[in-house]
Amino acid sequence: MEVAKLTDITRVYKIGQVETRALNGVSLSINSGEFTSLVGPSGSGKTTLLQLIGCLDRPSTGKVVIDGKDATNLNRNQRADLRKSTIGFVFQFFALIPTLTAYENVEMPLLLNGKTPSERKQRVLELLDAVGMPDRANNRPDQLSGGQQQRVAVARALATDPKLILADEPTANLDTENGEQVMEIMKRLNKETGTTFVFATHDPRVIKYASRVVTLQDGLIVKDTQG
Repeated sequence: MEVAKLTDITRVYKIGQVETRALNGVSLSINSGEFTSLVGPSGSGKTTLLQLIGCLDRPSTGKVVIDGKDATNLNRNQRADLRKSTIGFVFQFFALIPTLTAYENVEMPLLLNGKTPSERKQRVLELLDAVGMPDRANNRPDQLSGGQQQRVAVARALATDPKLILADEPTANLDTENGEQVMEIMKRLNKETGTTFVFATHDPRVIKYASRVVTLQDGLIVKDTQG
């Protein structure tokens, strides 16, 4: 089953009279359960493509379907609703709320989705255990290492049991050991839960874990390799 399908996508950014074509007629399908890496040099279009899959942006032309829903022309609020129910995000800079504990950061999406206190507690403790952080529930981000913060971010992304997790350079701010640990965790969770993961990266540590590698260059897909 397709979790995401993009058909003949272009994305053009205008600054004054200058146009930049970030994507130039890209078509891509992501199937349920994939562990896919979008790779390419800076400016290749991989982050733009990830943003379109994540309904953070709209294409200039073409069609975007996420979990069977046509997201092409949704307004900002409609895209936010679709993200809330379908997509989790892991960012390069972790993006944890600094005043909240690890527990509270993971709990936040569940609060926004109206889960009961007992449902939230069960899910948060389950996820902190899954990412190897059960003893850090009461620590704030400034009391955690970069690797630990990214583990919490992974748990938060999975909190609402989304169909799709999108990660933008998830290991860029981690040393080799922590980067490997975070990737091992995400790969294990992918296998155990069937959640689809898509990454934008240029990090060989991430690419080697991918079961599919989609290579972009100058706004086009130039290679699509199944591992």
